[in-house]
Amino acid sequence: MKKFRVAQIQYAPVLGNEEGSMENFRELIFSTRHRADLIILPELANAGYNFRDRNHAMQHAQTIEESEFIDWLRRWALMHETNIVTGFLEKEGDKLYNSSVYINKRGKKEVYRKVHLFMHEKKIFDRGDKGFPVFQMGEYKLGMLICFDYLFPEPWRIMALKGADIMAHPSNLVTDNAFKIVPVQAIMNGYYIFTTNRIGSEGDITFAGKSFAVDPKGNQLAIASADLPEVVTTKIDLELAKDKMITPDNHVLNDRFPQDYGDILK
Repeated sequence: MKKFRVAQIQYAPVLGNEEGSMENFRELIFSTRHRADLIILPELANAGYNFRDRNHAMQHAQTIEESEFIDWLRRWALMHETNIVTGFLEKEGDKLYNSSVYINKRGKKEVYRKVHLFMHEKKIFDRGDKGFPVFQMGEYKLGMLICFDYLFPEPWRIMALKGADIMAHPSNLVTDNAFKIVPVQAIMNGYYIFTTNRIGSEGDITFAGKSFAVDPKGNQLAIASADLPEVVTTKIDLELAKDKMITPDNHVLNDRFPQDYGDILK
């Protein structure tokens, strides 16, 4: 049984300040050297969250290719042969996305764009346009969702059907609902989930911290503090996510009846 090590980096990005955001996580990521196979940072890890409006956010957005933040993480992934997932304020032409970037240990970059936008995010970001992709990570498959996406069961199931073994869930959570819902999704889909939250406050918003990890049975494997910057490292056996049997006679995916679920699309 080969152990796979996941490091969740909980910290406070700085609103509109990529260099300040990098400064706040550098010391934390240094502690993961040779100790993590996957590193996960929070939602909008490079730029903060509570932008006044779309124009304010657009002033601080970058393409993935031009971002010093992404380039720094890519070099780290290559140097330490690790995989990284990070939230990212992304622009593409006149579009603005709340994105999650996956950088594999060979430096290849993939992106997921948040579909379910929370409250004022609807006035700032364009809705994600890449669906719910799953990416190869060595022998296993990685899916990504971002913060408020957690409330909707459909993307979790879609990525399970695409073979996801592990879900990275960069977040800027402000309520406790995810702590109740995410473990249920792990059980329903039979994979690991790592919800990496941020800490601190921006304006009238205080973030909940408490980054956490759950196994395919919904058991909590780790949880961070509510208000401290820290790295939470969890050793897991990804082979357990290959076993979708919930009883000797029931398979969490094969026992579905899609022909009876048409109403969900109405």
